[in-house]
Amino acid sequence: MQKLQSQGVHHITLVGAGRQTSIDFWEGVLGMPFIFEQPNLDKASESHLYFDPGDGRLITVFTDEGRAPAKRRTPTDTGCVHHIAFAVSRVTFLQAVARLDERAIKHSGVKDRGFMDSIYFEDPLGLLIELASYRFEPPAGFTHADVLMEAHGLRVARGDYNIAEVHLADAIQALVERSRATLSDDRAPKNPY
Repeated sequence: MQKLQSQGVHHITLVGAGRQTSIDFWEGVLGMPFIFEQPNLDKASESHLYFDPGDGRLITVFTDEGRAPAKRRTPTDTGCVHHIAFAVSRVTFLQAVARLDERAIKHSGVKDRGFMDSIYFEDPLGLLIELASYRFEPPAGFTHADVLMEAHGLRVARGDYNIAEVHLADAIQALVERSRATLSDDRAPKNPY
């Protein structure tokens, strides 16, 4: 028996209302370029809109002009999607509260997640959206997931409740030390003053 090895998220498809609601939200609020549209090949009465969330992958929406936006939170029952998180740069994150407020979009305010900061709000159809900004950059050749896995190991070994900035800093140092050679005999911290 062999695995079906995943190599990343290809796309996420949502059920939308009218076409313009999706364009106004995904491109007009979140800045995702609207890159193409075609019929839903499984249901001719629907259109299929494609947006680029910033990494070349896709967020797609099935739209139907006969559907109106629902003014309720989408279900969070077992098996349902709770929320979708999108990465934003620190400078964008620092503007998020003001930019949501200027549109009168109700939001959570900034939430401290230890290794990242988050803001939550609902799209016009009731889906919870998270804007997430990492507090760190991984060292060259590593991913955010590499740093988080290393930080998790440090957190567990130290008996700490959640990943915090100290775990991230120590994880980055450990990854660099394991992956980069040095001519020094001793890589321990020093105080040259």
